[in-house]
Amino acid sequence: MEWISNIVSILFEWIQNLGYFGIMLGLMIEVIPSEIVLAYGGYLVYGGHINYVGAVFFGVVGGVIAQVFVYWIGRYGGRPILEKFGKYIFIHKKQIDKSEEWFLKYGPGVIFTARFIPVVRHAISIPAGMAKMPLSKFVTLTTLAVIPWSMLFVYLGMVLGEQWENIDEKAGPYIIPILLGALAIMIVYLLIKWFGSNKKKGDTHK
Repeated sequence: MEWISNIVSILFEWIQNLGYFGIMLGLMIEVIPSEIVLAYGGYLVYGGHINYVGAVFFGVVGGVIAQVFVYWIGRYGGRPILEKFGKYIFIHKKQIDKSEEWFLKYGPGVIFTARFIPVVRHAISIPAGMAKMPLSKFVTLTTLAVIPWSMLFVYLGMVLGEQWENIDEKAGPYIIPILLGALAIMIVYLLIKWFGSNKKKGDTHK
């Protein structure tokens, strides 16, 4: 696995040299998990190479473009392509199955909430593409989720400074409240959807 380590080292050097665009491209190609790229972006802010707002902005742009790419694969390639080649973008059959189950059960609104849930977070764009969800709606919901995610991990990387590589253990206390908040939003969304559905049924029977 030494070659993977070498690729990661080269990518981090590349991100540092390119600054904002390095963060954006690092997120777009998804070789490294987004939280690590963003935390490294925070470390660059800490070192004075870039500023916080710029790091978050380009982090959001890169994160959204990466998900649009996965959306298009789902829309035009479908499940067979993803099951065969998904491993190259760190998406496996288990994630595809779970995300498809979530999308079918909870509807398009889950695109926002699922961004904060392990297992389905990276793969939820697939069923959205397969269901031909309107791109404008997909981009809006994805952007709304990527913004707080980018803000958090760039901030944590900035605070950790030289210790930014410890992002996994340091992020836990922050992720739990965000996860609970996302679940609360999903519950509210489902209740609104349920009441709306029942209202339509009631109007139909009148």
